[in-house]
Amino acid sequence: MELKNLADILADQPSFRLKQIKQLIFKDLIADWSLATTLPKDLREQLKQNFDLTINAELNFSGQNQTSKALVTFNDESKIETVLMSHADNRHTICVSCQVGCPMGCAFCATGKLGLKRNLTSWEIVLQVLLFARYLKEKEQKVTNVVFMGMGEPMNNFANVIEAIETLHDPDGFNLGARHFSISTCGLIPGIEKLSNYSLEVNLAISLHAPNNQLRSELMPVNNAFPLEKLLAAVDSYIKKTNRKVMFEYLLIDGVNDTIENAKELAVLMKKPLYFVNLIVYNPTGNFKPSSSGRVKKFKEILEKSGVDVTQRYSFGQDIKAACGQLAGKQ
Repeated sequence: MELKNLADILADQPSFRLKQIKQLIFKDLIADWSLATTLPKDLREQLKQNFDLTINAELNFSGQNQTSKALVTFNDESKIETVLMSHADNRHTICVSCQVGCPMGCAFCATGKLGLKRNLTSWEIVLQVLLFARYLKEKEQKVTNVVFMGMGEPMNNFANVIEAIETLHDPDGFNLGARHFSISTCGLIPGIEKLSNYSLEVNLAISLHAPNNQLRSELMPVNNAFPLEKLLAAVDSYIKKTNRKVMFEYLLIDGVNDTIENAKELAVLMKKPLYFVNLIVYNPTGNFKPSSSGRVKKFKEILEKSGVDVTQRYSFGQDIKAACGQLAGKQ
């Protein structure tokens, strides 16, 4: 089932029906066609049979902060996880998955241990946002941001990721502004090049996690195909075309990539206009240990003193394994 299938269902309906149905799905956020009382009864029955709005999901809530994780099961029994992060300033960010599993095999990531099962369709991506949008509606709140930082590598499912963004950006539908979407990649240059030519001004994030090729290749096999010098050249080309800031995500892992020397190396790479670094304390997935608060503070200070634009991300949902790198499609 995809949104584009509605055209077939509505073939004998007046032209205004599609806009009306988008309103029901994305603005009214109905979960059952029986609630669509503005539609003729026979059309409601047809939609119920051919375009089911039910989302099979189990929600889990963090005791640490305003974080919720959902285990979503699709019709083929494939399972993914998606996360809602609610911030004190009334922002509500959905961290969506784009693949069942992931083929990239990063050493620090639970999802990478699963391997790739399959790509998600654009509608399966959209459903993750609708799930939490319905939940937030009950609290009179709204989704404000969508980040492609869940399970999977977005650039390996580029067409469906873009189609999902366009569905959620559609003014007749969910109507989320383009700058409220962020796509994170482990460094697939062809995808970065495609995104640089994309018309909507979505945000780009790069999972970096190491300041040199040797260490990055040990942590992230993708670096063997797309080493740092080629990756950063692609980012520079993206910035030249788009004039948009790029975020570099850097997990801090105890004794692995958090030394003073690592910080100095990173500072040399990152001291460029429109680069900014987002430091993330490693969330345990069984392989490593997170950096101590003292080492994190020192690492950040070195970057700041070198003139690098740097922030530190607050960890959400670690107690329910909903934090960065912990998603594995399990209860």
